[in-house]
Amino acid sequence: MATRASHADRMIAVHLQRADDFAEWRDRARDLLRDGVAPDRVLWTAGEADQGLGQGGDLFAGDLFAVPAPASPEPEGEIRVSREFIAQAKLAILHRDPNRFALLYRLLWRSRAQPRLLANAADPDVHALAALLRQVRRDIHKMRAFVRFRLTRRPDAGGNGAPFYVAWFEPDYFTLRHNAKFFINRFGAHDWAILTPDLTLVWQDGELREEPGARKEDAPAEDTMSDLVSGSDSETSGEALWNAYYAAIFNPARLKTKMMVREMPRRYWKNLPEARLIPDLIAGAQAREAAMVDAGADRFDEPAPQSLAELAQRVSQCRRCAIGCNGTTAVTGEGASMGGSGLMILGEQPGDNEELAGRPFVGPAGQVLDTMLGETGIDRGRAWLTNAVKHFKFEQVGKRRLHQSPTAGEIDMCRWWLDHERRLVTPGVILALGASAARAVLGRTPSIQRERGQVSTLADGSRLIVTTHPSYLLRSGGEPGSTAWQAMLADVALAGEVLEEVQSG
Repeated sequence: MATRASHADRMIAVHLQRADDFAEWRDRARDLLRDGVAPDRVLWTAGEADQGLGQGGDLFAGDLFAVPAPASPEPEGEIRVSREFIAQAKLAILHRDPNRFALLYRLLWRSRAQPRLLANAADPDVHALAALLRQVRRDIHKMRAFVRFRLTRRPDAGGNGAPFYVAWFEPDYFTLRHNAKFFINRFGAHDWAILTPDLTLVWQDGELREEPGARKEDAPAEDTMSDLVSGSDSETSGEALWNAYYAAIFNPARLKTKMMVREMPRRYWKNLPEARLIPDLIAGAQAREAAMVDAGADRFDEPAPQSLAELAQRVSQCRRCAIGCNGTTAVTGEGASMGGSGLMILGEQPGDNEELAGRPFVGPAGQVLDTMLGETGIDRGRAWLTNAVKHFKFEQVGKRRLHQSPTAGEIDMCRWWLDHERRLVTPGVILALGASAARAVLGRTPSIQRERGQVSTLADGSRLIVTTHPSYLLRSGGEPGSTAWQAMLADVALAGEVLEEVQSG
């Protein structure tokens, strides 16, 4: 105990060998806590210059702090930390702010006496952490969206090596290691390297290795795929194919130039082969939109609604699927329309309570949602709440009407209404609750567990975040504080952070 007291009374200098190594920070922080060293007695530094030199070990190691709470009383000296803190600390440490280590240790120290500290968004330390997380998450998303591989040959003695993809990227923060799994999952069938000033990751023959940081000159200046396919026509090159694809999917009907530039900042354009097409595509957008309208036929064969009131009136008369013909009253959206910077909360379909009240999210699932919105500081009155399917699908059991999930075909049929509702509301962020809601936006049924916690940019420039539906928590017994509850709460909080980012411009 005397040793611990002496540690607590003097300044402690802690130097981390690698500035983004959560495991190293965790181990040092745990030692400091056990010695009773207060945050104001610790000076943190890190070897920023060593970022390009991999330290080995498992890039995807598990959470050593995040162990299940023991059934018996905690042994003396054992430190328990919430999974929420672990997840946030792992991201925050990827920032370049030199004060991040001290901030995390201060939060760790305080959370022992304040277990719900991270839920207090007004706390200055929690607010500072949220700012770091918002910037790191954006950087993670930008890397995934704007890395472009150029196809070259792997060097060998004969100069005719196998195809090898190389990308150059300049992240704002230490996010390359974090994104390694993403690129392996999507491009694992090919050999590739991602070069950044801090670090190079190489995926070759099914193994990942780290190499020192690189310069932009180390990456190929042009795509050389034309040498790898039959003939030498440059139109068959990888970049030519990608540019043709990008031009084909460029939707002039949903063009919002300011939002596009905000989501794809101009500083990334220098590494994007499709960027050279954007000025001409924008210039020709009006003519292309007119051609699309002339060539395309409305699948409902009727004019688009011009107001939300008109949409609600016409939805109430829709009988294009079995749900619309079951005698229930349609329930359309309600809330605030904020012209490109608001939040749309999208559920699956109205339930029994919603159909009777004629309003979305007023039943038990709505109460769960209201609780989470309150905990994350999101004002329900400033959001637009609606559902993918506008009528209540149910099975009559005695006097009760039991919920039945709509089919994919029914969701797709009702998507016409949702598309026009989105056009009229123009949300900046969409929080999709459950797979049915996500399908109504994406046109496919996603895996919620794989895609939750990510921010996707849609064709109209709005951001999409998917999570579970509150009714899932009710069915599975997910009480406040449970793993399922906290996971959904984190997704709702992420929607609030992205909304704040969109509104701040």
